[in-house]
Amino acid sequence: MKKEPGGPDGVQSQEAGKSRLLRLGGAGVGSRLDLYLATELALSRAQVRRLLESGAVSLDGRALSLGDKGMSLPSAGILEVGAFRAVADQRAVLASPEESPPAILAKGPGWVALDKPAGMPVHPLDEGEPGTALSHVAALSPGIHGVGEGGLRSGIVHRLDVDTSGALLIATEEAPWQRLRTAFHEHRVEKVYLALVQGRPDWDLSGEEMDLWLSVSRHRPARVRVATDADRARGRARETHQHVVVLERLAETSLVEVRPLTGFLHQIRATLAHLGHPVVGDTRYGAIPRLLGAERQMLHAQKVCFEEIQAESPLPRDFEDVLKLARVQPANAESTLD
Repeated sequence: MKKEPGGPDGVQSQEAGKSRLLRLGGAGVGSRLDLYLATELALSRAQVRRLLESGAVSLDGRALSLGDKGMSLPSAGILEVGAFRAVADQRAVLASPEESPPAILAKGPGWVALDKPAGMPVHPLDEGEPGTALSHVAALSPGIHGVGEGGLRSGIVHRLDVDTSGALLIATEEAPWQRLRTAFHEHRVEKVYLALVQGRPDWDLSGEEMDLWLSVSRHRPARVRVATDADRARGRARETHQHVVVLERLAETSLVEVRPLTGFLHQIRATLAHLGHPVVGDTRYGAIPRLLGAERQMLHAQKVCFEEIQAESPLPRDFEDVLKLARVQPANAESTLD
């Protein structure tokens, strides 16, 4: 149904750069605050959360906070949202010539595969955030802005965690973005990860199929857990699938290959931790701090392939150094890692 500005569920017309007023009523009654704002303002839920965190949202003059994100909207009232830039108007900061760009693993018409280093975000969360993979691609292909989801997610077809290294695929034109997003959604993209995990899993040599329902338990910083029946009933869970093979059993760690069939936040890390074998260095999911000197989770996106796209990333130096230590580490008879 078309909504009239200023009417029930409508956004009151305002000059650009000023606050927005939303008059509650009609179909929005009982909706979650964050979902309602995301729909009405054409923002992502993450952007809505940041508006709430900053105190930019009020209801009938009362400031709302992040803790109010799940509140049910009343049948009447006025929501006021402080000035913000719409998603379509946001731009990633372009990388400067002084910044070291990630290596290009492969490229073709409308797409590029980067070798993303650990510590580099895929895309910015806020305007002005420098040093992202998108910043480097946008510096080479300014036309990427507006591709796909647009704004600060322009051209992004999949993601890697900030501290996960490896092959990252980004589209620079709309048609390739549509094609690649569809392929990811339909699980037709081959993705291969290498992970060094704590302990010596007794998984079958031919590999294990790992199916698990996961749910986001916290957003900032993000954390995922195994979903409860209640999570699933409320639609707050996702079924995940991956194939895991032990490549090398070492003294107190193991090198494994993971082929995820689905894509969900922290899917590999949360699953391996749930099975009692957290990724080395992944303290968020219970790994021993600085085991083998690891400064971050030893998870690497080794390969991404789809039709003519073939991108493979070599192990980065820090992963190689930790793996070398693991290979020479003597077995500890009193170890509790298994």
